[in-house]
Amino acid sequence: MPRPVWSGAITFGLVTIPVKVVPATENHSISFHQYHRTDMARVRVKKVCETDGRTLSVDEIGRGFQTPDGDTIEITEDELDAIPLPTAKAIEISGFVPAASIDPIRIGEGYYLEGAGQVAAKPYVLLRKALERNAKVAVAKFAWHGRERLGLLRVKDDVLVLHAMKWPDEVRSPGALVPGDVEVGEREIEAAVTLVDSMPATEPSAFKDEYREALEQVIAAKSSGTAPPEAVPDEEPGGEVLDLMSALRQSLERTHGEEAPAGREATVHELPRRSARRGSAKGATGDGAARGTSKKAVGKKAPAKRAAAKKAPAKKAPAKKAPAKKSGAAKGAAKKARSPASTVKKPAKRSASASTTKRNTRTDKSA
Repeated sequence: MPRPVWSGAITFGLVTIPVKVVPATENHSISFHQYHRTDMARVRVKKVCETDGRTLSVDEIGRGFQTPDGDTIEITEDELDAIPLPTAKAIEISGFVPAASIDPIRIGEGYYLEGAGQVAAKPYVLLRKALERNAKVAVAKFAWHGRERLGLLRVKDDVLVLHAMKWPDEVRSPGALVPGDVEVGEREIEAAVTLVDSMPATEPSAFKDEYREALEQVIAAKSSGTAPPEAVPDEEPGGEVLDLMSALRQSLERTHGEEAPAGREATVHELPRRSARRGSAKGATGDGAARGTSKKAVGKKAPAKRAAAKKAPAKKAPAKKAPAKKSGAAKGAAKKARSPASTVKKPAKRSASASTTKRNTRTDKSA
């Protein structure tokens, strides 16, 4: 535990509890020094008199108040100590209120109260048990750092805790920040409530300072002469959603997407036709593949007939060469399709066409 920063006593009624005030929190932020970039020399802040330009020591520096006229009135430490303030060395409890009645914005830094000596043990435990029994907190006043402050006493792990509080006039009114007249539908409110209920309930103790950990890694890497770790790119934020209901619906879908609720049915999507034709060309089996291949073969027979008719308009025998060319077109279509089904169904027709071609050729030669 760090050393006490203040010592005095808690008083309520005629009960006095000698205590020492110990800081309850500590700062783990990484602090930097300023350096001259040219020679890496330390840059320090000096307290210099603006009249003679001389650097002053702590003993030469006093405290004063400047009036609106520009005059400076010196206030010494002895004069501050002589101020007739009943709370100068005491945390004087003024009353007890429910904890829920205290606005959290007024609560400041916290300090543990340690009983000073054995004489403080019994009244210390008595006050702690009284606060636990009626589930209330104590409102007190105390003087610290040259001014009187408002405080709050509560119990944490069998120890009394003192919180410095803001005075009522130190809290600004948020009235000017309230949005104008806005209508919110009942469906939107219900969706927002559902989103709040569906999000995980994370305790504050589960959080950690990730920025400080990353900064420590950078410092350790540079001190060892290695490259600092690369930053992990954040997910790109989604587009701006102008519809509040759509934003709530998308938020709910994203929340349920991390932990999908049981019993959700799977969805079936039909494949695009283009990919289906590509699949049949690669060798898909079945009636559909056979039909697709036969259609291609039939579709390429027509050009073969026209070509044959143009080449032999006068003779009847050469006109019968069309089936031979038709067979060649069918063979080419079958090779492109590479389908086992079409290869099985068409061999008889191709051989018949081939034999017809051979007979026509013999007849042509004999003629």
